[in-house]
Amino acid sequence: MKKSLALLIPVPLVVLAGGAGLAIALGGPNDPPAMSSINDPFEGLDYADMPTASYFAARDGSKLAFRVYPPAGGAAKGSVVLVHGSSARGSSMHVMAKAFAAAGYAAYALDIRGHGESGRKGHIAYVGQLEDDIEDFARSAKPARPSTLVGFSSGGGFVLRFAGSPRQKLFSSYLLLSPFVSQRAPTHRPNSGGWASVGLARYLAIALFDAVGVRLFNDLPVVKFALNEEARRFLTSQYSFALAQNFRPERDYRANIRAVEQPLHVMAGQDDEVFYSDQFTGLFKAEGQNVPVTLLPGIGHIPLTLVPAAIQAIITAVESLNEPRG
Repeated sequence: MKKSLALLIPVPLVVLAGGAGLAIALGGPNDPPAMSSINDPFEGLDYADMPTASYFAARDGSKLAFRVYPPAGGAAKGSVVLVHGSSARGSSMHVMAKAFAAAGYAAYALDIRGHGESGRKGHIAYVGQLEDDIEDFARSAKPARPSTLVGFSSGGGFVLRFAGSPRQKLFSSYLLLSPFVSQRAPTHRPNSGGWASVGLARYLAIALFDAVGVRLFNDLPVVKFALNEEARRFLTSQYSFALAQNFRPERDYRANIRAVEQPLHVMAGQDDEVFYSDQFTGLFKAEGQNVPVTLLPGIGHIPLTLVPAAIQAIITAVESLNEPRG
Protein backbone atom coordinates (compact mmCIF):
# COMPACT_ATOMS: atom_id res chain seq x y z
CA MET A 1 0.00 0.00 0.00
CA LYS A 2 2.79 2.40 0.94
CA LYS A 3 4.56 1.55 -2.30
CA SER A 4 1.41 2.33 -4.31
CA LEU A 5 1.03 5.70 -2.58
CA ALA A 6 4.66 6.50 -3.26
CA LEU A 7 4.06 5.85 -6.93
CA LEU A 8 1.03 8.13 -6.96
CA ILE A 9 2.65 11.11 -5.23
CA PRO A 10 4.69 12.33 -8.22
CA VAL A 11 1.71 12.23 -10.59
CA PRO A 12 0.35 15.73 -9.79
CA LEU A 13 3.84 17.13 -10.19
CA VAL A 14 4.20 15.45 -13.56
CA VAL A 15 0.81 16.77 -14.64
CA LEU A 16 1.70 20.26 -13.41
CA ALA A 17 5.04 20.22 -15.19
CA GLY A 18 3.39 18.90 -18.35
CA GLY A 19 0.75 21.62 -18.24
CA ALA A 20 3.38 24.30 -17.70
CA GLY A 21 5.38 22.88 -20.59
CA LEU A 22 2.36 23.07 -22.90
CA ALA A 23 1.65 26.64 -21.76
CA ILE A 24 5.23 27.63 -22.51
CA ALA A 25 5.25 25.89 -25.88
CA LEU A 26 1.80 26.93 -27.11
CA GLY A 27 0.78 29.92 -24.97
CA GLY A 28 2.85 32.64 -26.60
CA PRO A 29 1.58 36.06 -27.70
CA ASN A 30 -0.34 36.72 -30.91
CA ASP A 31 0.48 39.41 -33.46
CA PRO A 32 -1.89 42.31 -32.70
CA PRO A 33 -3.17 44.49 -35.55
CA ALA A 34 -1.24 47.72 -36.01
CA MET A 35 -2.49 50.52 -33.74
CA SER A 36 -2.66 53.67 -35.82
CA SER A 37 -2.78 56.09 -32.87
CA ILE A 38 0.63 54.82 -31.77
CA ASN A 39 2.30 54.43 -35.18
CA ASP A 40 0.96 57.37 -37.18
CA PRO A 41 2.09 60.36 -35.05
CA PHE A 42 5.74 59.59 -35.80
CA GLU A 43 5.31 59.63 -39.57
CA GLY A 44 6.89 62.66 -41.16
CA LEU A 45 8.93 63.74 -38.15
CA ASP A 46 12.26 65.33 -39.05
CA TYR A 47 15.27 63.60 -37.52
CA ALA A 48 17.87 65.42 -39.62
CA ASP A 49 19.23 67.28 -36.60
CA MET A 50 19.30 64.28 -34.28
CA PRO A 51 22.73 63.89 -32.61
CA THR A 52 24.82 60.88 -33.46
CA ALA A 53 24.83 58.09 -30.91
CA SER A 54 27.28 58.02 -28.05
CA TYR A 55 27.99 54.90 -25.99
CA PHE A 56 28.75 54.02 -22.38
CA ALA A 57 30.19 50.79 -21.05
CA ALA A 58 27.83 48.75 -18.89
CA ARG A 59 29.22 46.51 -16.15
CA ASP A 60 28.92 43.42 -18.38
CA GLY A 61 31.11 45.07 -21.02
CA SER A 62 28.25 45.93 -23.40
CA LYS A 63 28.27 49.30 -25.17
CA LEU A 64 24.86 50.91 -24.76
CA ALA A 65 23.64 53.83 -26.85
CA PHE A 66 22.40 57.28 -25.91
CA ARG A 67 22.21 60.70 -27.52
CA VAL A 68 23.31 63.97 -25.93
CA TYR A 69 21.50 67.28 -26.46
CA PRO A 70 23.70 70.07 -25.05
CA PRO A 71 21.93 72.96 -23.33
CA ALA A 72 21.42 76.19 -25.28
CA GLY A 73 23.80 78.84 -24.00
CA GLY A 74 26.38 76.38 -22.72
CA ALA A 75 25.86 76.18 -18.95
CA ALA A 76 23.16 73.69 -17.96
CA LYS A 77 20.61 74.59 -15.31
CA GLY A 78 20.07 70.87 -14.76
CA SER A 79 19.67 67.69 -16.74
CA VAL A 80 16.98 65.28 -17.88
CA VAL A 81 17.53 61.64 -18.76
CA LEU A 82 14.74 60.43 -21.04
CA VAL A 83 13.51 56.82 -21.09
CA HIS A 84 11.37 55.84 -24.09
CA GLY A 85 8.26 53.67 -24.12
CA SER A 86 7.76 50.02 -25.03
CA SER A 87 9.18 48.83 -28.37
CA ALA A 88 10.67 52.27 -29.01
CA ARG A 89 14.16 53.76 -28.95
CA GLY A 90 15.74 57.03 -27.86
CA SER A 91 14.90 58.73 -31.16
CA SER A 92 11.22 58.70 -30.12
CA MET A 93 12.17 61.31 -27.50
CA HIS A 94 13.95 63.54 -30.03
CA VAL A 95 11.35 66.31 -30.10
CA MET A 96 11.21 66.47 -26.31
CA ALA A 97 14.99 66.33 -25.91
CA LYS A 98 15.43 69.27 -28.30
CA ALA A 99 12.89 71.30 -26.32
CA PHE A 100 14.66 70.60 -23.04
CA ALA A 101 18.01 71.60 -24.57
CA ALA A 102 16.47 74.85 -25.86
CA ALA A 103 15.18 75.50 -22.33
CA GLY A 104 18.71 75.25 -20.93
CA TYR A 105 18.85 71.61 -19.81
CA ALA A 106 21.35 68.96 -20.78
CA ALA A 107 19.16 66.21 -22.24
CA TYR A 108 20.04 62.56 -22.73
CA ALA A 109 17.88 60.17 -24.77
CA LEU A 110 18.68 56.54 -23.97
CA ASP A 111 18.33 53.39 -26.03
CA ILE A 112 17.33 51.08 -23.18
CA ARG A 113 19.01 47.66 -23.43
CA GLY A 114 16.95 45.45 -25.76
CA HIS A 115 16.02 48.44 -27.94
CA GLY A 116 17.62 50.50 -30.68
CA GLU A 117 21.39 50.21 -30.69
CA SER A 118 21.64 48.76 -27.18
CA GLY A 119 22.04 45.00 -27.19
CA ARG A 120 19.86 42.35 -28.81
CA LYS A 121 16.36 43.60 -29.55
CA GLY A 122 13.76 42.29 -27.14
CA HIS A 123 16.21 40.60 -24.78
CA ILE A 124 18.20 41.20 -21.59
CA ALA A 125 20.32 38.79 -19.56
CA TYR A 126 18.46 38.97 -16.23
CA VAL A 127 15.72 40.85 -14.40
CA GLY A 128 17.43 43.80 -12.73
CA GLN A 129 19.91 44.41 -15.54
CA LEU A 130 18.13 47.61 -16.60
CA GLU A 131 18.61 49.17 -13.16
CA ASP A 132 22.29 48.23 -13.35
CA ASP A 133 22.46 49.93 -16.75
CA ILE A 134 20.91 53.16 -15.47
CA GLU A 135 23.37 53.26 -12.59
CA ASP A 136 26.25 52.61 -14.98
CA PHE A 137 25.01 55.41 -17.26
CA ALA A 138 24.73 57.86 -14.36
CA ARG A 139 28.25 57.01 -13.15
CA SER A 140 29.63 57.39 -16.68
CA ALA A 141 27.80 60.45 -18.04
CA LYS A 142 27.46 62.29 -14.70
CA PRO A 143 24.32 64.29 -15.65
CA ALA A 144 24.35 67.79 -14.21
CA ARG A 145 22.44 68.30 -10.96
CA PRO A 146 19.61 68.73 -10.37
CA SER A 147 18.91 65.70 -12.53
CA THR A 148 15.49 64.28 -13.42
CA LEU A 149 14.87 60.77 -14.72
CA VAL A 150 11.89 61.01 -17.08
CA GLY A 151 10.06 57.93 -18.37
CA PHE A 152 7.21 57.56 -20.85
CA SER A 153 4.63 54.73 -20.85
CA SER A 154 6.47 51.45 -20.07
CA GLY A 155 9.54 53.62 -19.60
CA GLY A 156 7.54 55.56 -17.02
CA GLY A 157 6.77 52.31 -15.24
CA PHE A 158 10.45 51.43 -15.24
CA VAL A 159 11.31 54.90 -13.90
CA LEU A 160 8.81 54.28 -11.08
CA ARG A 161 10.59 50.98 -10.41
CA PHE A 162 13.90 52.86 -10.16
CA ALA A 163 12.42 55.70 -8.09
CA GLY A 164 11.28 53.18 -5.48
CA SER A 165 14.57 51.30 -5.41
CA PRO A 166 17.60 51.68 -3.08
CA ARG A 167 19.34 53.55 -5.93
CA GLN A 168 16.75 56.32 -6.15
CA LYS A 169 19.10 59.06 -4.89
CA LEU A 170 21.17 58.78 -8.07
CA PHE A 171 18.68 61.33 -9.46
CA SER A 172 17.27 64.46 -7.86
CA SER A 173 13.71 63.81 -9.00
CA TYR A 174 11.45 61.67 -11.18
CA LEU A 175 8.79 62.43 -13.79
CA LEU A 176 6.39 59.74 -15.00
CA LEU A 177 4.65 60.40 -18.33
CA SER A 178 1.53 58.25 -18.72
CA PRO A 179 3.28 55.36 -16.96
CA PHE A 180 2.39 51.70 -17.20
CA VAL A 181 1.94 50.63 -13.57
CA SER A 182 0.49 47.11 -13.57
CA GLN A 183 -2.09 44.96 -15.28
CA ARG A 184 -3.75 44.88 -11.84
CA ALA A 185 -3.75 48.66 -11.37
CA PRO A 186 -6.92 50.74 -11.92
CA THR A 187 -5.10 52.66 -14.65
CA HIS A 188 -4.80 49.57 -16.87
CA ARG A 189 -6.94 49.16 -19.99
CA PRO A 190 -7.28 45.60 -21.35
CA ASN A 191 -4.35 44.86 -23.68
CA SER A 192 -3.17 48.43 -23.08
CA GLY A 193 -5.92 49.69 -25.34
CA GLY A 194 -4.87 47.30 -28.13
CA TRP A 195 -1.17 48.14 -28.05
CA ALA A 196 0.09 44.88 -26.52
CA SER A 197 -0.72 41.19 -26.93
CA VAL A 198 0.44 39.17 -23.91
CA GLY A 199 0.87 35.41 -24.07
CA LEU A 200 -0.64 35.05 -20.63
CA ALA A 201 -0.37 31.26 -20.38
CA ARG A 202 3.34 31.34 -21.25
CA TYR A 203 3.92 34.36 -19.04
CA LEU A 204 2.39 32.73 -15.97
CA ALA A 205 4.13 29.41 -16.57
CA ILE A 206 7.54 31.05 -16.92
CA ALA A 207 6.83 33.15 -13.83
CA LEU A 208 6.23 29.95 -11.85
CA PHE A 209 9.58 28.53 -12.93
CA ASP A 210 11.30 31.88 -12.36
CA ALA A 211 9.92 32.06 -8.81
CA VAL A 212 11.73 28.83 -7.90
CA GLY A 213 14.97 29.89 -9.57
CA VAL A 214 14.55 28.15 -12.94
CA ARG A 215 15.55 30.69 -15.61
CA LEU A 216 15.63 28.37 -18.63
CA PHE A 217 12.63 30.02 -20.32
CA ASN A 218 13.21 33.70 -19.46
CA ASP A 219 14.43 34.45 -22.98
CA LEU A 220 11.18 33.37 -24.67
CA PRO A 221 8.85 36.08 -26.03
CA VAL A 222 5.76 36.82 -23.92
CA VAL A 223 4.44 40.07 -25.39
CA LYS A 224 4.13 41.54 -28.90
CA PHE A 225 3.32 45.12 -29.88
CA ALA A 226 0.91 46.58 -32.41
CA LEU A 227 3.53 47.99 -34.78
CA ASN A 228 2.94 48.54 -38.47
CA GLU A 229 5.19 46.86 -41.02
CA GLU A 230 7.44 49.90 -41.46
CA ALA A 231 8.03 50.27 -37.71
CA ARG A 232 8.81 46.56 -37.30
CA ARG A 233 11.97 47.07 -39.36
CA PHE A 234 13.70 49.23 -36.75
CA LEU A 235 11.75 49.02 -33.48
CA THR A 236 11.43 46.15 -31.00
CA SER A 237 8.35 44.11 -31.90
CA GLN A 238 8.37 41.69 -28.94
CA TYR A 239 9.79 41.25 -25.43
CA SER A 240 11.27 38.26 -23.70
CA PHE A 241 9.96 37.37 -20.25
CA ALA A 242 13.04 38.91 -18.60
CA LEU A 243 12.68 42.22 -20.45
CA ALA A 244 8.91 42.36 -19.90
CA GLN A 245 9.43 41.77 -16.16
CA ASN A 246 12.16 44.39 -15.86
CA PHE A 247 10.83 47.25 -18.02
CA ARG A 248 7.97 48.02 -15.63
CA PRO A 249 7.42 48.56 -11.88
CA GLU A 250 8.07 45.82 -9.36
CA ARG A 251 5.48 43.04 -9.14
CA ASP A 252 4.27 44.60 -5.86
CA TYR A 253 3.73 47.96 -7.50
CA ARG A 254 2.01 49.35 -4.40
CA ALA A 255 5.13 48.77 -2.29
CA ASN A 256 7.17 50.23 -5.14
CA ILE A 257 5.10 53.44 -4.99
CA ARG A 258 5.35 53.64 -1.20
CA ALA A 259 9.14 53.33 -1.33
CA VAL A 260 9.62 56.53 -3.38
CA GLU A 261 11.25 59.27 -1.30
CA GLN A 262 12.53 61.65 -3.98
CA PRO A 263 10.31 64.35 -5.56
CA LEU A 264 7.93 62.76 -8.08
CA HIS A 265 5.42 64.12 -10.60
CA VAL A 266 2.96 62.26 -12.85
CA MET A 267 1.62 63.64 -16.11
CA ALA A 268 -0.74 62.19 -18.74
CA GLY A 269 -3.24 63.27 -21.36
CA GLN A 270 -6.93 63.30 -20.56
CA ASP A 271 -7.56 61.55 -23.89
CA ASP A 272 -5.01 58.77 -23.30
CA GLU A 273 -6.22 55.69 -25.17
CA VAL A 274 -3.71 53.26 -23.62
CA PHE A 275 -4.35 53.86 -19.90
CA TYR A 276 -7.18 55.23 -17.75
CA SER A 277 -5.43 58.48 -16.94
CA ASP A 278 -8.16 59.71 -14.58
CA GLN A 279 -7.12 56.95 -12.15
CA PHE A 280 -3.53 58.10 -11.57
CA THR A 281 -4.32 60.52 -8.74
CA GLY A 282 -6.21 57.96 -6.68
CA LEU A 283 -3.65 55.26 -7.41
CA PHE A 284 -0.79 57.20 -5.84
CA LYS A 285 -2.86 58.75 -3.07
CA ALA A 286 -4.02 55.29 -1.96
CA GLU A 287 -0.38 54.47 -1.16
CA GLY A 288 0.16 57.66 0.84
CA GLN A 289 1.97 59.46 -1.97
CA ASN A 290 0.38 62.86 -2.43
CA VAL A 291 2.29 63.49 -5.64
CA PRO A 292 1.13 66.09 -8.15
CA VAL A 293 -0.72 64.59 -11.12
CA THR A 294 -1.25 66.76 -14.18
CA LEU A 295 -3.79 65.73 -16.83
CA LEU A 296 -3.58 67.65 -20.09
CA PRO A 297 -6.88 68.21 -21.95
CA GLY A 298 -7.12 67.04 -25.55
CA ILE A 299 -3.87 65.04 -25.39
CA GLY A 300 -3.60 61.34 -26.24
CA HIS A 301 -0.86 58.85 -25.44
CA ILE A 302 1.81 59.56 -28.08
CA PRO A 303 0.96 63.28 -28.49
CA LEU A 304 2.07 63.75 -24.88
CA THR A 305 5.66 63.44 -26.18
CA LEU A 306 5.22 65.42 -29.41
CA VAL A 307 2.71 68.28 -29.07
CA PRO A 308 4.48 71.57 -28.20
CA ALA A 309 1.97 72.56 -25.50
CA ALA A 310 2.38 69.16 -23.81
CA ILE A 311 6.16 69.35 -23.96
CA GLN A 312 6.11 72.84 -22.46
CA ALA A 313 3.99 71.48 -19.60
CA ILE A 314 6.55 68.71 -19.11
CA ILE A 315 9.40 71.24 -18.95
CA THR A 316 7.41 73.27 -16.42
CA ALA A 317 6.92 70.13 -14.33
CA VAL A 318 10.68 69.51 -14.27
CA GLU A 319 11.28 73.12 -13.26
CA SER A 320 8.82 72.64 -10.42
CA LEU A 321 10.57 69.45 -9.32
CA ASN A 322 13.86 71.36 -9.24
CA GLU A 323 12.58 74.10 -6.92
CA PRO A 324 14.23 74.05 -3.47
CA ARG A 325 12.22 72.31 -0.77
CA GLY A 326 12.27 73.04 2.92
